Amino acid sequence: MLITRTDLDKMPSRQRARLMNTLSGYKPANLIGSISDEGVSNLAIFNSVIHMGSSPPLLGLLFRPLTVRRDTYTNIKTNGCFTINAVNLPIYRQAHQTAAKYEEEESEFDKTGLKERFITGFPAPFVEESPILIGCRYASEYPIKENGTILLLGAIEIIQVKDSLLQADGTLALDKEEVMATSGLDGYALPKIVDRLNYAQPGQEPGSLSHGTQKN
Repeated sequence: MLITRTDLDKMPSRQRARLMNTLSGYKPANLIGSISDEGVSNLAIFNSVIHMGSSPPLLGLLFRPLTVRRDTYTNIKTNGCFTINAVNLPIYRQAHQTAAKYEEEESEFDKTGLKERFITGFPAPFVEESPILIGCRYASEYPIKENGTILLLGAIEIIQVKDSLLQADGTLALDKEEVMATSGLDGYALPKIVDRLNYAQPGQEPGSLSHGTQKN
């Protein structure tokens, strides 16, 4: 089926949104933890965490336009820090529920039964049940003029992962803790690594790092 820009413009808004949210493929599922000036912990599910670089270590977080209340954004701008917590199979239903529109004085931790955890020296709350905990400080932000979204950059200050995940080469074996991906705003999937290939070189067939056929 061929879909043109004209077709997209004529498509019902919710149908178009669902198409565009699944068009780019699977995306990471993460819970963003933050805290208000009043000390209320906030938790919100995001599928827009982006790797921005490793030196310095940066992650990006894309926010929709600030036309409605965005507690996560407000908390980050006010307190300068936030956490990124991977969603895995045991908690994906609770994670999804954080998208509900609770009042400002209500904590999604309390409403969903997820446990907040604080690591000494870092003021924003982590999710106790998550296998990957990342603490970030606000670095900068870039307004996207074409649609009013905001790309916010966080500098990674602290990482805690389950021992079962970290491989000798630095890779995280996400499947060992059933870390999930999202398809659109309501689909949750368990990705499976089919293979890992060695660094690509011109004129050489890729070798498998997973199956012992690595090329020199």
